[in-house]
Amino acid sequence: MNIMVVGGGGREHAIIRKLRENPQVNTIWALPGNAGMVPEAELVSIGATDLDGICDFAKQHPVDYAVVAPDDPLAMGLVDRLSELGIPCFGPSAAAAQIEASKVFAKDLMRRYGIPTAAWEAFDSAEKALQYLEACDLPIVIKADGLALGKGVIIAETRESAREAVHSIMEEHAFGKSGDRVVIEEFLTGPEVSVLAFTDSHTIVPMVSSMDHKRALDGDKGLTTGGLGTVAPNPAYTPELAKRCMEEIFLPTVRAMNAEGRPFKGCLYFGLMMTPKGPRVIEYNCRFGDPETQVVLPLLKTDLLTVMQSVTEERLHECSVEFSGESACCVILASPGYPGHYPKGIPVRIPEEVRPFVYSAGLSEKDGQLVTSGGRVLGVTAVAPTLRDAISSAYEMAETIDFPDAHMRHDIGQRALKALEK
Repeated sequence: MNIMVVGGGGREHAIIRKLRENPQVNTIWALPGNAGMVPEAELVSIGATDLDGICDFAKQHPVDYAVVAPDDPLAMGLVDRLSELGIPCFGPSAAAAQIEASKVFAKDLMRRYGIPTAAWEAFDSAEKALQYLEACDLPIVIKADGLALGKGVIIAETRESAREAVHSIMEEHAFGKSGDRVVIEEFLTGPEVSVLAFTDSHTIVPMVSSMDHKRALDGDKGLTTGGLGTVAPNPAYTPELAKRCMEEIFLPTVRAMNAEGRPFKGCLYFGLMMTPKGPRVIEYNCRFGDPETQVVLPLLKTDLLTVMQSVTEERLHECSVEFSGESACCVILASPGYPGHYPKGIPVRIPEEVRPFVYSAGLSEKDGQLVTSGGRVLGVTAVAPTLRDAISSAYEMAETIDFPDAHMRHDIGQRALKALEK
């Protein structure tokens, strides 16, 4: 079987590596992929948002199955177009991808179908948003409506910083057209939990929970990033809370999308907060999270391709999806200066014995040498019987990688360990 995986980061590398475990898989094309994925995938220099180029490639090559991983091509309708070509795909339609592509759509969906989330208001005018901020409670959360690479969220502690956030998003266009509208919502407190779920629009199967680390610096300080590390499972996600989330959030969301005529098939990501009043939805994503995928998929015992095909064919209920009882930790190594301005072209040398545990996110090749080409460059994932051992092993392997001035947090998983000790 020949598979086309659209995307080029660490999430896509994790998907490719898991798909490689199926002996029926022959060629995997990564569009565009990155140099660290070789030889697990053949790189094709077509960008993930070049829908015409991707479809032309699919017409010219024997593609048996496609996995569309990033949010942008999903929202642009790549799955719809590939499906029209007769290529079975894993990923939602453009209509279903709106659950991530528009925060206003997602919040309105939750309001209309009684799915628990933070109180909110939406604004398409900076003037009206600023007026609202003068009377709201603090802290307050301000979000760009559209896709913003996981960075379009600002938590404002003061009224002045809230005003600056609106100016930045709506008037200075810090996130481009994604900030033409903003959602201003209640600040919630409690442990955050990420839950990815397979769904074929009828059945939903949650994956093992995880904990992301979004801030750039130790102690959850600094700027918000795309994620500098993850651990799984998340100790805050108890069996009792999992049951509540299934009944109050997961199933109602799938049913709501069906009722809207937007059946969701693929990976539906739930960003949750376990508040004193119960679980609340912070955000939806229409795809695998990054870097959550790098700790969730290594714990998946069931063949990934089999699960994906059962989603595509709407027979997920026939598939027994199992996860290991072990723990996983992923530590991200980023370019110096990330998430701000960062240099490119820094040589990176990964020991051969460590390569099987490294997911490449931002690497290219120059004169036969791997060099950096992005902000988040690679993730090192370890799986172990205990979370403490997984964390220790991930950091030990990360330290063996020759990457001058690499930026990484040194406290990934520490909050989870403290929660386990309670």
